[in-house]
Amino acid sequence: MPNEQQVKAVDGISLEVFEGEIFGIVGPNGAGKTTLVECIEGLRIPDRGKIEVLGMDMIRGGEKTRRRLRRDSGIQLQAGRLPDRIKVLEAVDLFASFYGRPVSPIPLLRSLGLGDKINSYFETLSGGQKQRLFIVLSLINDGRLIFFDELTTGLDPHARRAIWDLVEEIRDKGKTVVLVTHFMEEAERLCDRVAIVDQGNVIALDTPANLIKGLDVGVTVSFSLDDTSILKRMANIDAIKRIEESGGKVVVYCSDKRGVASVINTLTESDIGFSDLSIKDPALEDIFISLTGREMRD
Repeated sequence: MPNEQQVKAVDGISLEVFEGEIFGIVGPNGAGKTTLVECIEGLRIPDRGKIEVLGMDMIRGGEKTRRRLRRDSGIQLQAGRLPDRIKVLEAVDLFASFYGRPVSPIPLLRSLGLGDKINSYFETLSGGQKQRLFIVLSLINDGRLIFFDELTTGLDPHARRAIWDLVEEIRDKGKTVVLVTHFMEEAERLCDRVAIVDQGNVIALDTPANLIKGLDVGVTVSFSLDDTSILKRMANIDAIKRIEESGGKVVVYCSDKRGVASVINTLTESDIGFSDLSIKDPALEDIFISLTGREMRD
């Protein structure tokens, strides 16, 4: 049988994470995000290259250095598992015993909505509760560096925003957070800087605001029309980049706010009925789609 072509999950990535920031890593499934972070965490040994974390050489230092990193960090893996019959507080106490300076477990459990679940078995928890427990386990060590891989997957919107507040509190205490996520809203809200990874390479790295400013992604105006003949007139407006229409639903891509004003004026001055008007400023998700040509996939 022919040999399968080797896949480079991480292909010569070079980046620096600053102390005291939330650094985001985003990209489509299979882009190399988790492989990259596992190399940084010392959970995976890279084929070559150099990784320095908290002043330690993660490759030359060997297993002793990797153990030192784990004592000074917290890690929430993309996929985690605990024994079904372990109780919540038992799991937290077990993980706390691994570290020299654990935080108080009960306030941490309460802050993540698990205060009334301390005597519940792991198998009885909902998916969201299990995810929150794994976050607790990653924070039980009072480390300088925290890794979150798909932090809020499976959480409802209310819980997700509560976790976002907690992550910002962690950063505000001077800790460094590395956040792997496929939620663009999450990255835009939390991250001081974001690296967009695709096919094992960093294809963009900057603050969310600078990424949005640096790419030619304008404002979009969406609406529904009874008669689409008016779109021919809109197409001649200078500040309009393109128009998409399907079944009476229209999306107009404008280069700036002048284009938005022209679209609204054209609609209101005509006798054609329209509805469901909405205006959307460019966001990090638009940058992602523009750079990778793909939407995020679960």
